[in-house]
Amino acid sequence: MEAHPQLPISIPMQTHDPKPINNDETPPSPQSQPPSLTINDLKSSSTSSFLLVLARCHAGYFRITLSLTSQSLLWKTLILSPTTSAAVDHPLRRVPSAAFTLLWSLSLLTLAALSSLYLLRCLLRFRMVKSEFLHHVGVNYLFAPWISWLLLLLSSPFTTPETTQFRALWCIFVGPVVALDVKIYGQWFTKGKRFLSTVANPTSQMSVIGNLVGARAAAEMGWREVAVCLFSLGMAHYLVLFVTLYQRLSGGNCLPSMLRPVFFLFFAAPSMASLAWVAISGRVDTSAKMLFFLSLFLFLSLVSRPSLFKKSMRKFNITVLALASVDYAREVKGAVAHGLMLLLSSLSILVSFTLMVFTAFNSSMLFPDNDPGLCHNNINKKNNKCTNDSTRSLKSLTIKIEPGKPEKS
Repeated sequence: MEAHPQLPISIPMQTHDPKPINNDETPPSPQSQPPSLTINDLKSSSTSSFLLVLARCHAGYFRITLSLTSQSLLWKTLILSPTTSAAVDHPLRRVPSAAFTLLWSLSLLTLAALSSLYLLRCLLRFRMVKSEFLHHVGVNYLFAPWISWLLLLLSSPFTTPETTQFRALWCIFVGPVVALDVKIYGQWFTKGKRFLSTVANPTSQMSVIGNLVGARAAAEMGWREVAVCLFSLGMAHYLVLFVTLYQRLSGGNCLPSMLRPVFFLFFAAPSMASLAWVAISGRVDTSAKMLFFLSLFLFLSLVSRPSLFKKSMRKFNITVLALASVDYAREVKGAVAHGLMLLLSSLSILVSFTLMVFTAFNSSMLFPDNDPGLCHNNINKKNNKCTNDSTRSLKSLTIKIEPGKPEKS
């Protein structure tokens, strides 16, 4: 009977006091709460991201600097060439020289950044660099940084070939090219598993281009004998490579489909040979014209395949051909030569800036998941074959190929 006066008191406490309701609710468990990131976690995540970039930044990325530095050389040839009777008329001659200086500075910054990043890769990821060195495709891209530095030196608006700085830098940049020549060309003669017929592929022409760029720079310095030596070394091996690749022996079959545009190096090598011979001989003679016509024919042969041409991201090759056409137009006065020079140089500039803008708005393409350069890390040291798993991520870099067993895709 004494419980009745307590009823009106207990009921309002349940309806108006929120404390009993909160007491009934289960408190959130610590596992359901989002984990708080500490400074050490942020440092570890940033470090792992940086190491991942180092793992993916192989020597093939120097194709970017090849395009920029060759474009700088084209602009220097067209803009800063002296106004004489031999000078060609081009719309770029009306562009201020500050635009060329800006392009050259962009090339310098890009090349310096990539070189620094690759130097860190050599220090922190040496095994991956060694895998590139042992790979029949990756080793050829080791010429790309030195070719880029030589082209940047040739296009420099701040130094001339007669200066001591130019000659010292030339010696620094050509030294690794000659060392790689000795390694690559020597193994073609001595190592049975690395005969030219088994390892030759279109990227092998990078070594030829390195010798020819060095020959042109040496000729502009006045070192004619050195220029002739490098030119003969490059052309002798180019002829052997050209015949081997034309026969389509087994060495060219182990090439990822994403690297098929490197076939455009076929006309880059004779174009650079034409430029080098003009610098050596001092004029556009019959030999230089023959090399230019050969590169033009190979260019037309490859352009006639639209499926291959639309996938080509190699601005460097078209730019070198445009440079050779400038020398030809200076020697041969005529509407055809002048029109050919305008067409090739305009195509080179258009392709370069289109791809620069496209890459700026699609930065994710810089590190694609199907990057063929990643297969350099999947090499068996016994048979030196690619595992054809370039479409996999970096987490699958532990695949091994046993000799005598078929490769697993």
